[in-house]
Parts: sequence; structure tokens; C-alpha cells
Amino acid sequence: MPVRFQPYSFGIADSAIATAGGVPLDALHYDVDAICRAYDAIAPVAQRLGVPPPRPRLAGFSYCHVSTLGAPVVFAKGSEPNVSPILHRPEDIDALREPTDPLACGVVPERLASLERLLERRPDAHRGIGHAYEGPLTSASLLMGPDFFVLPHSDPERAHRLIAFCVESSLRYAHAINAHFGKPETPGPAGIPDDFAGIFPPELFAEFVVPYWDRMYEGLGATERHLHSELLRVGHLPFLAGLGINVYDPSADQYLTPEILREHCPVPFTGRIQSWHIRDKSPQDLQAMYRQIAACEPVNISFYMSFPQEEEKIRALLATARELAGE
Repeated sequence: MPVRFQPYSFGIADSAIATAGGVPLDALHYDVDAICRAYDAIAPVAQRLGVPPPRPRLAGFSYCHVSTLGAPVVFAKGSEPNVSPILHRPEDIDALREPTDPLACGVVPERLASLERLLERRPDAHRGIGHAYEGPLTSASLLMGPDFFVLPHSDPERAHRLIAFCVESSLRYAHAINAHFGKPETPGPAGIPDDFAGIFPPELFAEFVVPYWDRMYEGLGATERHLHSELLRVGHLPFLAGLGINVYDPSADQYLTPEILREHCPVPFTGRIQSWHIRDKSPQDLQAMYRQIAACEPVNISFYMSFPQEEEKIRALLATARELAGE
């Protein structure tokens, strides 16, 4: 019987990069001096771990699309950015309109300008300003806040209108930003991150989630459908096969362990060692946990360094990951 090798992926999180450089986390979104200093500081850590040093980039971000629709984004010092809702009552949905030029709205011009300054200093920097979109249910909740999840019961027509608006506007923004960076609009693998979709119970999922994910994959020209969603339960999993999901990433889903997924998930799934596991467990316990996840046969196991002081634990995880990957 052939040996099964376990694929893995490893990355260095923005929090570790900021800590190494002695800069506040929010500065990695716009301060070119801070970005260059932080990425230079993390390079020796990557070298000691035997991984390529991360390329400089603007910090991870996925709120550009909703900002073009008018949602304010706050970059609090030392923290991750946050979005304020703009829809305060269901009737506000009726006035939603897309901008004529999404690249001239919200935080997009500022992020594009920051990227240009970064590329002048570091031509090797990643050419991008973040993920083009959130999934439609997450976008809708960002625009309306928690009241959105009442809409399917109180005003289902407007709920459908808002979700459909989020799909179509995010597709148009994605096409616009891809064109700006010269990315070809050709069919290929595509992913949707939609963490809040699982708040809809299975009895509402078929109506308020499935058709909108399907439309979004179609609009993206997805030849492979990848899904990241953190709040699904066992009752949601049968929908993944019907949607033709090729790989499901539960990430930090609190309801789905690798063992549950091995038994109930109808499509290939990923595994992850979470940041709090790395914080709380010993190197030996982390290695045992990695082997336990691998026994459930995910298509990939991912883990990240969140702080430079985790180097010993990450080195232990990398040793196990490389062993099981046959490296």
C-alpha cells in the first residue's frame, strides 16, 4: 500500500511581522517605513526556520469592497481594522447603489497609493491591496450589522435583495481591481470566504446562501470551487456536495473537528493548528496534535507563526509537517 504524504502550508502572520519590527499592527496597512522595517526584521526568523522570508505587502485586508459602498473602515492603533454598518433599518437597503468607479471610492485610493509607495521602495513587494471581497453573507452583515440575520424572518424580500446586491457588487469590484493589476479574466480556481454564512440554520441555508454562493462562483469563472467558512455545522455539510465545492476550509470552526469532518464532510477538507493552540500547548503536544489531525486525512494542514517568540514551537511543528510530507 503506497505511503500517503500529508501536504501542509505555513505562513508568518502580520502580528509576528509587526512585533519583529517593533511597529503597531495597523501601520502595516499604510506606513511604508514601518512595513519595510518589519519585513526586514522578520527575515532572519524565516531563515532560521528554513522557510522563504515573506515578501513585503500591505497587511491582510478584505474590506475594500464594502468600503466602496460607503461603509467606514477604522484602523485603530495597534489593532485589526473594523467596519461600521451603514444600513440601520431595512428600508435603507432600497437606496443602496454601486459606485460608478469603485476604485475611486472608500479606502481603495489610499491603499493603491500606499502600494505604489511601497513598490518604489521594494519592487519585490506583493502587488495587491488585499482580498477582493468577503462572501455575500459576510458582506451583508458588515453593511447592516447583526440586524441582518433577522431579515430572513422579518423581511425576506429585502434580505434577498441585499444578498444579491452584495454578490453582484463584489463581482464588479473584483473585476475592476483585477483589471487594474492586469490580471487576466480567465476561468480558474476561485475561493469564497464567508464566515458568517453558518449563522443561517440548515433550514434557511438552501434559500439564503446556496444560490448566492453558486452565482458568485459562476461570476468568478471558477473551475474549482474553494470555500472558507467558520460557522458551519454538520447539518450544513451536505450542501457542499450540491454546490460542487472542491475543498472546504473550516479554519477556526468551533463546531467541526477534524474527526467530525472525516465522518460527515462529503468533500475534501483542510485542517489547521490554531494560534491559540500554539500559544497554549508545548512543542511536543503540538506535534501530537498535528499527527492527530493528519490521521483524519485533510488535503492540507496549515499553521502560522503569530509572534516571534513562538519560534521553538513552530520549529517543532515544521519538523513534523516536513516528516509527514515526505520532505
